[in-house]
Formats: sequence, structure tokens, C-alpha cells
Amino acid sequence: MDSSPRNTMTTTAPRFSELKPPLSEDIIEALDRSGFEFCTPVQAKTIPLLCSHKDVAVDAATGSGKTLAFLLPLVEILRRSTSYPPKPHHVMGVIISPTRELSAQIHKVAQPFVSTLPQVNSVLLVGGREVEADMNTIEEEGGNILIGTPGRLSDIMKRMEFLDYRNLEILVLDEADRLLGIGFQKQVNYIISRLPKQRRTGLFSATQTQAVQELAKAGLRNAEKVILRPESKSKTPSGLYSEYMKCEADKKSSQLVDLLIENKNKKLLVFFMTCASVDYWGLVLSKIPTLKSISFFPIHGKMDQKARNKALASFTEASSGVLLCTDVAARGLDIPGIDYVVQYDPPQDPNAFIHRVGRTARLERQGRAIVFLMPKEKDYVEFMRIKKVPLQKRKCSENASDVIPIIRSLAMKDREVLEKGLKAFVSFVRAYKEHHCSFIFSWKGLEIGKLAMGYGILSFPSISEVIQDRINIVGFTPVQGITFEDIKFKNKSREKQRQQNLLARKEKLQQEKREKGKKRERKAVDDSNKASRKRKLTKRQRQTIQTAQDEEKMN
Repeated sequence: MDSSPRNTMTTTAPRFSELKPPLSEDIIEALDRSGFEFCTPVQAKTIPLLCSHKDVAVDAATGSGKTLAFLLPLVEILRRSTSYPPKPHHVMGVIISPTRELSAQIHKVAQPFVSTLPQVNSVLLVGGREVEADMNTIEEEGGNILIGTPGRLSDIMKRMEFLDYRNLEILVLDEADRLLGIGFQKQVNYIISRLPKQRRTGLFSATQTQAVQELAKAGLRNAEKVILRPESKSKTPSGLYSEYMKCEADKKSSQLVDLLIENKNKKLLVFFMTCASVDYWGLVLSKIPTLKSISFFPIHGKMDQKARNKALASFTEASSGVLLCTDVAARGLDIPGIDYVVQYDPPQDPNAFIHRVGRTARLERQGRAIVFLMPKEKDYVEFMRIKKVPLQKRKCSENASDVIPIIRSLAMKDREVLEKGLKAFVSFVRAYKEHHCSFIFSWKGLEIGKLAMGYGILSFPSISEVIQDRINIVGFTPVQGITFEDIKFKNKSREKQRQQNLLARKEKLQQEKREKGKKRERKAVDDSNKASRKRKLTKRQRQTIQTAQDEEKMN
């Protein structure tokens, strides 16, 4: 998102107070209180169109100010509506965004402007809490503007039949390419089907895809296209200095630690490919002595919503620190003062690269970004150049200390580090195999042995994909003389539970062994009895029985 109150546009940009049709005095005063005076180009073009009752399809770079470009017109359209003020359960505006965090920020930024509309209530509808709680909020307080993710919005629509959409004025789809790219098309289509066709629609996206174009044709009526891209050879923000660092897989973690030390008084985002990697590096980095003065804030899509909100709020308020994240933080989030974006793992989807680096150098400010590449991934630099994302070369630091012994020592002293490291490594390996740019990020070319060393793994784990494809683990040196079952959790309650589980498992194995022994004994007795019965028959008796059986077959 891009609504930070540090409005530093030059005086050549139009003021909000100069837009036509004019914004209301209440909105201008709210903008002044928030520190906004001048429009960004996307705001200057989009706000007048929506306020003139036109549909818009906006294609603008990340960090360009899209959020206010739809929030201000939404408030103005509702203020001028013949249905204003609405009844508590009459929905007049709907804003859909792809992630909980982005929805929460849109809702927060909207409040100073929505508050200028007496009797209008905006509701945040996202996962992470019981849907019944959201239903109770709407029943008791009303819901005139619904802001949320597709899953929760569609669920509320299905459950709360009494919500009235007949007077709906405007629908906004923010980060439309992301909405459709992560499998929300069914829910988005359902939401649109419940809304009246006579409405204003704003479709906002930083990346144009076929799915977005199809949605624009289906959901917009004679839409005005607003395309704003930097007039340069780069798709990235003009104030961004973007680099790449080529280093061996077993050196990446040491180079990361060196970079964090160098920027210890700044605010950084560090992107990883998997949730398990965020958990692991969040634990490990916080335990490395040279990083003790740095605060780390992990965030990913599998975290509890309260934990995600707390981590994001703490990092936003901090003057310095490191947000360790997956692509859940790549879109829309406007966190003030991000100095540096570090991509420890390049994204699976190359389109996410621009969105990641777009978390810094927003609204014409300065910022830096770097991506770590292993030697066999060097063609990614040329690939990104073709995509108009130039990268400058940065050499590996020769002063970086080797942190692998430290990480391995941590794993030997705390089972939590050991287990999270294995889980992170396996999750990365499997995610790497599904890379969209497999011609660059070659699964069979992955130096998996060196990679395991970089993760500080003590012993190479059994991974079915590695065994099946006969991937060489050259470069890995296991730690000798370690009995892994003896490595304990530092957390006493977890260790107690582990010991109980080990004891229960041992007893179960012993019980199964006893049961098998009893079965063998019973079978031996049965076999002995059968043999004994056969031995008790005389030769004549056996001949008589055989003769009777032969005669029976012949009859």
C-alpha cells in the first residue's frame, strides 16, 4: 500500500484542493491533518475519473499512491449518493484485496476519511478469527463499506442474506493480478455476481495479466484506462538502487549476517521462499552473538493472525530492525522507512520480484535492494534486465565471518534449531523444484550439498525427490560423533513432552514385539499339533482315508 503521510511531491504536481470535480472540504481537511497536499500522478488521473462516475482500470507501478486514488473517490461518491445516509445493513462500497495485512492497512488508512461521513460504518473482513465474530459486528454496528479478502467477503455474503446491496455505489479490486493469481477467481466472481451492474468499478493492478484483462472486460463498463509507468528503462522505482550478489550456496548465510551487521541501524525486509525458512532463520539469526543488537520480526501466511498483526505492528513502530517474510509481505504493505530489501531467495514467480523491491523507494524516496544468487543462477540477471529490472553487481564481502560452525553449534545444543533447520531445508528444496523459471533455477543443477551446509544442517536428511532424481550432495560434510536422539530441547516443557513421546513409542514397539512373539508361539503350537495328528495315523489308516477320498472324487 502507499498512503504514508510523508507527501514529498514537487510543486509541479497538482494539489488535492485543485482537482476537478473538487473534493469536499471535509476530505481536504482530513488530507491536511494526515500530511497530504500534493497528488501523485496516479491520484491526479484516477480521482477525477471515479468522481465523474467512470469505471477505471489502473496499471501503475508499486509505490505510486494507488490506495488514496480509490479511497478518496469512494468516500466522495458515497457522500453524493441519493442513498446517503444509508441504513445500517445497506452496503454502499466493497473493497477486495488479496491479503489480510493489505486489507487491514486499507481499513486503517480509510478511517480518517470515512469518519467524515456520519452514520457510515466500515468493516474489516479477513480470516484469522471466527466468522461469527464478524457477523455479530455487522449485525450490531452495521456494515456500509466492506473491506476484506475474497474468502471472508464471499463467506459473509453467503451467510448474511439480510445485507442489502441494491444501493451499492462502488466496487474496488486492489492488486487485481494477485487476487486472480493465487486462486481467488471463484470467490471474486461470486462477489461480483451479488452486486448490481449499475455501479462504479475500480480495478487496480501493478502487473497486467491475461486474467486481469478478462476480468476488466467482464466487470467494468467502458472503463477508462490509466497507465502510469516510469519513463525510463526500468520498471522499478526511480529512487531504487538494485544489486545482485553471486555467492556459493554454503556462503549465503555468512554473507547475509555480514549484510545485517553492516545495516544494523536500518529497517530491512528479508524475503525467503517458504514459511519454514522464515521460522528457522528468525530463530537462528536472533541467537547469533554478532546480531544480538538487532530485532527480528518473522511474518508468513501460516502464522496465527494475531501473531502476524503483532509482528507487523512492532516492526512498523520500530526505528530499526529486520522483517523476515515470505511473499505475504510483497504486495501493498506500506511500512514507513524501509531502507533495504534483501531477497535471500529469489521468488518462485519472477513477477513477485518487482513487488518485493517496491517495498522501498516509495513515493520518490530513496531505497536499496539486493538479491542473492548462486553461481548457476547467474542468467537471472540478464532475464531481469530483459524484464526492465536492471541489477548492479555487488561482490561478496571478504570480511564476512563463517557462521556455519555457530549455526551447527546451536543445533547441537537445542533440538528446536535442529528440527526447524531440517524442515526449512526440505521445504526450500521442494519449493525450488517448482520454480517458474526452471530453465535458470534448475532442480538437477542445484548444489544441494553446499546448500545444506549453508543451512547449518548436521546430517543430510532423506528426501525422496533427491533420492529419486539421484541428486549429488557433494560439498556436504556431516557432523561426526553425534547421537541425534540425545539432542534435547532447551525448552523444558517441550523436552519433557519429547521424552514422554519417546517412552510411549518404545513401549508401543515392545508391545508389538511381544504380540509378534505370541503369534509365532501360537503358530508353532498349531503346526506341531497338526504334525502330531498326522503322525498318530497308521499306514493302513492313511491308505483307507486316501482310498475314500479318491472314490468320492470319482462318484
